[in-house]
Amino acid sequence: MRNLMRQLTNRLPIVVFFLGLSLASQPVLGDQIEAFDVLDVMYEELQRSFQALQEQDQPPYYISYEVTQDKTLSVSGSYGEISFASDTSFRVLDIDLRVGSYDLDNTHFGDFGGGSTSISIESPRAIRNTLWYATNTRYRNAVTRLSNVVSAMQSRVEEVDKSGDFAPAPQEEFRAEIVELQADKALFEAKVKRYGLPFKRAEHIISNQVSIGGDVETRWFVNSDGTKVQVSEPYYRIVISASSKAEDGMILPRYMTYASSTVEGLPEDAIILQDIENMIESLEQLREAPLVDPYTGPAILSGRAAGVFFHEILGHRLEGHRQKAEHEGQTFKAKLGEYVLPENFSVSFDPNMRTFGSTELIGSYNYDNQGVRGQRVVVVEDGILTGFLMSRLPMKGFLSSNGHGRKNFGLPVVARQSNMFVEVEDPYSPEELQELLLVRVREQGKEFGLYFDDIQGGFTITQRTLPNAFTVTPIVVYRLYTDGHKELVRGVNLIGTPLTTFSRVEAGGSDYGIFNGMCGAESGQIPVSAVAPSILVSQIEVQKATSSRGRPPILSNPVENSSETSFHLPSTEP
Repeated sequence: MRNLMRQLTNRLPIVVFFLGLSLASQPVLGDQIEAFDVLDVMYEELQRSFQALQEQDQPPYYISYEVTQDKTLSVSGSYGEISFASDTSFRVLDIDLRVGSYDLDNTHFGDFGGGSTSISIESPRAIRNTLWYATNTRYRNAVTRLSNVVSAMQSRVEEVDKSGDFAPAPQEEFRAEIVELQADKALFEAKVKRYGLPFKRAEHIISNQVSIGGDVETRWFVNSDGTKVQVSEPYYRIVISASSKAEDGMILPRYMTYASSTVEGLPEDAIILQDIENMIESLEQLREAPLVDPYTGPAILSGRAAGVFFHEILGHRLEGHRQKAEHEGQTFKAKLGEYVLPENFSVSFDPNMRTFGSTELIGSYNYDNQGVRGQRVVVVEDGILTGFLMSRLPMKGFLSSNGHGRKNFGLPVVARQSNMFVEVEDPYSPEELQELLLVRVREQGKEFGLYFDDIQGGFTITQRTLPNAFTVTPIVVYRLYTDGHKELVRGVNLIGTPLTTFSRVEAGGSDYGIFNGMCGAESGQIPVSAVAPSILVSQIEVQKATSSRGRPPILSNPVENSSETSFHLPSTEP
């Protein structure tokens, strides 16, 4: 369809590592007594339990085991000093056990039994014992739950979507090499101190934090379909935040995030320190910036801001389970096959894309949490809504998973976003897009339009019991006047409802931005990415952001003139 993504991204090669002895059999958190393959032990115990339970009056038709090992190292501090350091590791077991049938089972009405169990994988016996006992408990609960479901169904009206509770999926086998956490605590501490020092010299900074962390999540997944999947994903992240306070009491925050799959992939110190200086300067400018009154009119969102905009407003409303649940607003369900964006806009999700240009995308993965291979899904093609993100929960017209069943440990799987790509054919240059904005400003008789440059995040309400609305929180916003000059402003929240707002998306630019962040929903916090061009919206609505009546500090910064202005990283030479 389009070659933009092929030109600017590197697609994850589909490589299967079939190891004679899985690296999972090596000691990770303790001494290993004997060599064994974790997946094979889990699968053997699953088969034993599954077959034995077939003798019961209500046998399970599906069982899956997922063991998650998470190893993290995190260091944080402020003003060049360490305030927190944590080195953690744990392993937990999640079980999905279903009795009944694909059409109706114990998970109906959204109750999956939930909850993780601690597990040791230091020996086959330890694994089998935990799986055995947890399976017994989960089976009894599932039988009771199915009885309640059947009783409840007898007193309810017939459901509109009769697509069932679970969908078959292909048998898979995938064994990725297990990655070790490459985190040097002394190096992390030194960087936290160095990055925090510039804030000491800025009197207008009232708070700041530098956090550096490494995380490797390894998952072993088996199910009664015959699937065996072993994946290991490293993730290193630097988060820098600071805030100032205006004379009227408004808190002014700024955030910067850097992410990579390796420590070496994070930016060099000189780049980060320059970004910190720019952050400090922008916060000083924001203190003097005028407040924005409630406004409706044309606006441009930068690529990064547009990524958050599409993630919150469109992405969450295309997650499959939201089209089926009765309490959901189902905003776009009836729009399938209709225009939801201009005809030169297309939107897709692809967890196989590891990078966009030189930037890594943290929403990437090989297999989802149901053992289904991550797949590219086109949800909007040439402006027309064509599909949804699916887990193994089917819906009418979409009866199979496309590899987007995701979760954090201890929570049920639901359809979630991965890497979102917004593409525009025949885009405007940034200069042309800005000129088009000013044309719309004049047409609407406005004094200025808005340009949203940076964005903190946002949230959206998709349920029908509350207004189906969204809020996006910008932190760097400019007024663009018809004479061509721009003015930094503050105190803006971008608000609206999805169908109205998307009907006013008019044009896209040739400049692309990337949003990498953690997304929270029913199945917990998961990493996601969004790649989008700058966009022109012919009419948006903003409201005043929350404020504070507290005055700025009376006392001056005690370390403003401190001689502590440099910090040398320790040598990495042997």
